[in-house]
Amino acid sequence: MWLFTSGGFVSIVASRDCQDDLIVRARVRNHLQALFPQAVITETVDADYRFRTIVNRKVVRKFVTDQVSVIRYGNFKNSISDPRYRSASNRVWGVMHELQGMYSQYDDDNR
Repeated sequence: MWLFTSGGFVSIVASRDCQDDLIVRARVRNHLQALFPQAVITETVDADYRFRTIVNRKVVRKFVTDQVSVIRYGNFKNSISDPRYRSASNRVWGVMHELQGMYSQYDDDNR
């Protein structure tokens, strides 16, 4: 799962070692620190996601629920204060907008 919040972007995947845990990965250390401040973060320079931590599923579930409950913005991209992260999010928006255009209203794959 990719999760974009006003405070950062993380990728959340299953742990191979424990089904009760998830691996929360980030490309920017301070995104992971901001979203999971108690996390022990490991850094692997040559990994796809440079920063990661292991978090119990229940903790991640509560975090996601809490994120939904605090949404007050009408435009997500404008809620991002970090200009580099906002710029990257705008590019992601553009790529997904392009994908939308690849599906016509008559395309069966669009259902």
